[in-house]
Amino acid sequence: MSVTDTRATTGSELDRAVEELKVGAERWAQLPVADRGALFRKVHASIAGVAEEWATLAAEAKDVAPSAPYAGEEWMTGPYGALESAATYARSYEALAAGGSPLDGLAVGTAPGGRVAVRVLPRSVQEWVLFNGFEAEVWMPPGVTERQVRAEAGLRAGKVGEYGGVGLVLGAGNISSIAPLDAFYELVAHNRASLVKLNPTFAALLGVYRKALTPLIEAGVVRVVNGDGAVGAYLTRHGGIDKVHITGSAVTHDAIVWGTGEDARRRRAANDPQLRVPITSELGGVAPMIVVPGRWSAADLRFQAEHLVSMRLHNAGHNCVAGQLVVLSADWDQKDAFLAELRRALAAMPARTPWYPGTDAKIARAERAHPDAEHVGGSVLMEVAPGDPACTDEYFAPVLAWTQLPGAGAEFLRGAVDFANDSLYGTLGANVVVRPQDRAAMGAAFDAAIADLRYGNIAINAWTGVGFLLPGGTWGAFPGHTVADVGSGIDVVHNAHLLSGPERTVVTGPFRPFPRSVLHGELSLFPKPPWFSGSRSGTETGRQLTRYAAAPSWGRLIPVLLAAFRA
Repeated sequence: MSVTDTRATTGSELDRAVEELKVGAERWAQLPVADRGALFRKVHASIAGVAEEWATLAAEAKDVAPSAPYAGEEWMTGPYGALESAATYARSYEALAAGGSPLDGLAVGTAPGGRVAVRVLPRSVQEWVLFNGFEAEVWMPPGVTERQVRAEAGLRAGKVGEYGGVGLVLGAGNISSIAPLDAFYELVAHNRASLVKLNPTFAALLGVYRKALTPLIEAGVVRVVNGDGAVGAYLTRHGGIDKVHITGSAVTHDAIVWGTGEDARRRRAANDPQLRVPITSELGGVAPMIVVPGRWSAADLRFQAEHLVSMRLHNAGHNCVAGQLVVLSADWDQKDAFLAELRRALAAMPARTPWYPGTDAKIARAERAHPDAEHVGGSVLMEVAPGDPACTDEYFAPVLAWTQLPGAGAEFLRGAVDFANDSLYGTLGANVVVRPQDRAAMGAAFDAAIADLRYGNIAINAWTGVGFLLPGGTWGAFPGHTVADVGSGIDVVHNAHLLSGPERTVVTGPFRPFPRSVLHGELSLFPKPPWFSGSRSGTETGRQLTRYAAAPSWGRLIPVLLAAFRA
């Protein structure tokens, strides 16, 4: 079958794929844990073998030339992310097979509110060097003890004899590693085989996905097909599907669960969903970027403005966790200077064309609601007030909004947290930028504010997109959503250390890049991040990072660092 062959979308072939996956899931249930780990080592090797083809095709799907500055995004969010995930799952299986735990070697400490925190970055000396100045923790809900965390880690990965059935993974259309990573988690955490239906935007990657996942396909636990909405609808109603996972929009989720039109309204009123199997989801939202006021240097203003613009414009703005709303203090005497740097950063970004279907309509919708919006470079910049449509409408496009709230220090932060929790749609990701001295001055008040921020992924002086790429981090909405009020989704994925019932992942990074970081007392040697939209060496860094992930060694780490320091 060729890369673009659509014959697999016919009902009979889909039926056969489901039947094959049932058999594969039954075999998987009996497979020794050590053999499962060995299989993921083979997956890691097969991904490495097609990494360049994967990154190239993903870039072409977005009209990005493989040599363009933005092509590095496709290396990092494609084969690199998949390699890291496969390797970490393999290590978790190996630990379980040896009678240990996926948490072996990880530091377990505390977080605000009596929470247990599991350190998932850095996990090794090489990671400490590679991500110098960055840390990440998975926080458990209040009341969960360390003993519980350790006892329950592993989920179903170590359970031989448990049949997990067949799941349907409806792949995302914006980031090329999402669909494979979702299938990995279904298999490892739940012993569930997956029929992966690709989003049409990635139809041309069908062949490379099949090569990358060959060990799982040959084991009968993964099938990958192309197909449109009709294929997805056929599969969600298929009697052989035991569970659905979707990465996409709440509109699509609700159409699957409740239907559309009058039928959906009737079903909601009667609490009678048309979907008869469980569903999990990751659905995006309006991500805040909270800027805590302080006395910043001109270089700080410039760097953090580019930081926030990169959160918005990575992948041309087509990210579920792209920062959409900058929250500033109305009382910050550097507010206007920072906004000037935001405009400068937007204007300086290398030109790229929004590629995701429907983007023009979303930009037009934003412009109609904000006739005074500025057009800077290829982006729309607009000031909004609380209650504006930009607070509840995820534009998924190069549209950046900003608002202002009163106060300074802890007072401002508390107001910004309440605003984000109560006025913005979704709970997937939130970003906070704060000068280290100002964070220290707030002390426990800062920690309490972060603990009260109801988001599944929080980045402090970093971007939540970093959390997406961490295999040991959790990725998903804040707990509590239901099919009736799905918000940013239900449950988590990634979570390669297999924690049971996690609450959130918190990533912390340096406020300044090297060498200014060290000159101002931050112990970080991290340069300008390669995911910055203006990074001059992002493509080479992504390529070298993927090469390193394929076979980690000090020899392969050095070229990553050399490329990164040319950013």
